[in-house]
Amino acid sequence: MMNAIVDKSEYDKIKRVNEFINRRILWGDDQSIWGQVDFWATPMDTLGKGAGDCEDFVIIKYYTLISLRIQIPKLRLVYVEAKNANVITGGNQAHMVLAYYASPDAEPMIMDNLITEIRPVSRRPDLVPLFSFNSEGVFLGTQVKAGFAENARLSKWQDLIKRAKAEGF
Repeated sequence: MMNAIVDKSEYDKIKRVNEFINRRILWGDDQSIWGQVDFWATPMDTLGKGAGDCEDFVIIKYYTLISLRIQIPKLRLVYVEAKNANVITGGNQAHMVLAYYASPDAEPMIMDNLITEIRPVSRRPDLVPLFSFNSEGVFLGTQVKAGFAENARLSKWQDLIKRAKAEGF
């Protein structure tokens, strides 16, 4: 898949990567897959199991797009509250999606394992962004200039970066 799209436009890359991963990775919770309450899988972990939860989908998409030469500042892992998404209570559910910014002031396009169609954030009223992050830092919401901070606060993210680096990412 990567070889087939390496020379495509950035939008074509995000579309194909999003579709490819959403169709080939099965959703499962961390307890079922890893025997842990909250485990952030590297791309190789997720590929090895063929399954993951929302952040695992986001992480494998993030690293795949970086491997396809999408610049890190254009990508953000976004921790959101998904409105009415809890299948048991009907309430809000913690969720993670990947945002792509074509330019610094562009409206982010959202890649999600629940909805394969990539939509601008304005067409995702079901998501309330809480904070976003990438390899360069942590941000409030999805805004480019809002509340930049060191990403050292996300210990699971820091641990994942180290493990992914050991795998060659």
